[in-house]
Amino acid sequence: QVQLVESGGGSVQAGGSLRLSCAASGYSDSRYCMGWFRQAPGKEREGVAFIYLGGGYINYPDSVKGRFTVSQDNAKSTLYLQMNSLNFEDTGMYYCAAYRNTLSRQCQTPRWRYSYWGQGTQVTVSS
Repeated sequence: QVQLVESGGGSVQAGGSLRLSCAASGYSDSRYCMGWFRQAPGKEREGVAFIYLGGGYINYPDSVKGRFTVSQDNAKSTLYLQMNSLNFEDTGMYYCAAYRNTLSRQCQTPRWRYSYWGQGTQVTVSS
């Protein structure tokens, strides 16, 4: 059973940076897609970064492209999300998620596709 635990959230002023971590366990191999999602109060949960653990695929929506960077540390079984130039619209609960993908190195982005979820970590950006 895959388990995901996020950490690193907090409060930051606009223009600042945060790095989120997602500690993963229970993976059978690297054939998994992982994503970072966020949800602001009253809004839909949206994906902000996607990565194939086996390598060869990373994707971001336009809203965070150039500001957010997803990376992985295989030795630590940890996924990171470096967030720079944060603004008020980046406020929300951030979740790490994963699904097993043995068919390709491309990752799907809809949240319904992701089978495993962490509990979330709150990010608050103040102006």
